[in-house]
Amino acid sequence: MRLQTRAFLLNFLPFAILLTGSFWIIQSFVQSTVRNGVRNSLRTGQVAMARMQAKSDLESSRFLKVAGENTALKAGMQLLLANPRNSDARSTVEDQLRELGEHMGFDFMLVSAPNGSPLAAVAREGPPGSRNGQLIPLSPSRLDRGGSGLLFLDGRIFQIASVPMDEDEDNIGALSVGEFFDLSDFTNHVVLVHGGQPIGTNIPTISLQELGSSLGACKGHEECNFTLNRSNWVSLPMQSFGSGYALLSLENVDEAARPIQAKLHRLFLQLASVFVLVALLCGIGSSNSIAKPIAAVVSHLRNAVRTGKLREIESRPSSIAEIQELAQIYNQAAISVQAANDHLESAYLEFVGSLANALDARDQYTAGHSRRVSELSCAVASALLMATDDVERIRIGALLHDIGKIGVADAVLQKPGRLTDEEFALVKLHPVIGRRILEGVQGFADYLPAVELHHENWDGTGYPKGLSGEETPIDARIIHVADAYDAMTTDRSYRRGMTHERAISILIENAGIQFDSRVVESFVKLPSAVFVKETSPAEVQSEKAGTMLEAEVA
Repeated sequence: MRLQTRAFLLNFLPFAILLTGSFWIIQSFVQSTVRNGVRNSLRTGQVAMARMQAKSDLESSRFLKVAGENTALKAGMQLLLANPRNSDARSTVEDQLRELGEHMGFDFMLVSAPNGSPLAAVAREGPPGSRNGQLIPLSPSRLDRGGSGLLFLDGRIFQIASVPMDEDEDNIGALSVGEFFDLSDFTNHVVLVHGGQPIGTNIPTISLQELGSSLGACKGHEECNFTLNRSNWVSLPMQSFGSGYALLSLENVDEAARPIQAKLHRLFLQLASVFVLVALLCGIGSSNSIAKPIAAVVSHLRNAVRTGKLREIESRPSSIAEIQELAQIYNQAAISVQAANDHLESAYLEFVGSLANALDARDQYTAGHSRRVSELSCAVASALLMATDDVERIRIGALLHDIGKIGVADAVLQKPGRLTDEEFALVKLHPVIGRRILEGVQGFADYLPAVELHHENWDGTGYPKGLSGEETPIDARIIHVADAYDAMTTDRSYRRGMTHERAISILIENAGIQFDSRVVESFVKLPSAVFVKETSPAEVQSEKAGTMLEAEVA
């Protein structure tokens, strides 16, 4: 991690963590407060519901008491008790129940024997909550024993209340009345459970299976906090109906807290924006004061990596004592490295020159060949507007291009007369031998393509790899042209050297076949001064047989 980034984070992160932690604590407090408020609201609703239920039960008991004293109904019940299979008596009782139900607004009415078995019953047809349907008779066999609580009938729920019916202090049965129990009538979220399992709810977006899974952890708890569809909910018992039936009131805490949290978020974002801006400015200023002076030193080092030269820092990078000391040590190291580089470069150049001279010393006839090829190659590279570093690489590569001939026997190189096919094949190995010689020396990797591939032809007929076109590196293509020109214009034992004009015409004829046309075009446009050869006694007195023209040009 960069020092500037580290310094910035050390200044900014603690503030950001503190701000985030504060927001989380405030949000948790708000959610807890809303949850308690929802719980209290449910409790208040529970109390109000109990009062309303008690009032409703009192009114229902009055209706039941009046209905239970109906003389005609009692008479019909006595006839039906005397003969339960008497259809006329059952029809009479059903008519009386229908009349009482319509008069009192009940949706279900049932008379049962003293042992609780149903005798006759009527129920309102149609969906729950519908008051348009008529009360129609029900078969007693479809009903359970009479009593109070909830009754499920054909997918409908009835809330039932019962009152005993007496005649002369003798119990002749019971009268049960009921109304549709429609969960959609409740304004708040409710769920009806039986034995802890939901059997009905007025929440349209949630299935009973999801409710059952979420409420499973609430068994045995009157008040319960649970998670449903990734939201926090509160549950309180609202009403119990006996036989394991209970009505629970539910409230989505997250939904209730959402308006408050939205306002809190807006307020927090406004405050956080101001605080973060201040923290950013402070962090940036602090990190710059620490990292900027060091960045100046790092910039010099990076420039040294790019250019290969470690230069001194001319200006003072900082007023900080430690940074000044670092700059002083850096400058001392730069001076030492520069001196070492100068010595190394001098020794390196001497070494390369020695290799070229060693090669020429084996064959006095070709003395100066490597130097001349190097000069011509550099002139072409400059004409092609290549970078200075590229020109220097080509210069050294050209000096070393024939270094592989050290591995070719003198008997072959200095043979008088024309070479046999086998001997010429040995000469053609010198690019590969040259690569093997240099690839084991550290620092010569950039020159290996020029040494190995300077006899590759543009049409792919060259050696050692048979590369064609631009598959051959530009260094090797340039040296190939310069090498061929110097070979053609140099005197040999079996022929005089060609004139400059003749050699140029051969290069032009073979452009696009043996040589790169672009390189040849630049080569022939070089100034005439570039082609002037310096003669030496070795070049004048040299006599040597062999077909080196084939080795250089073919």
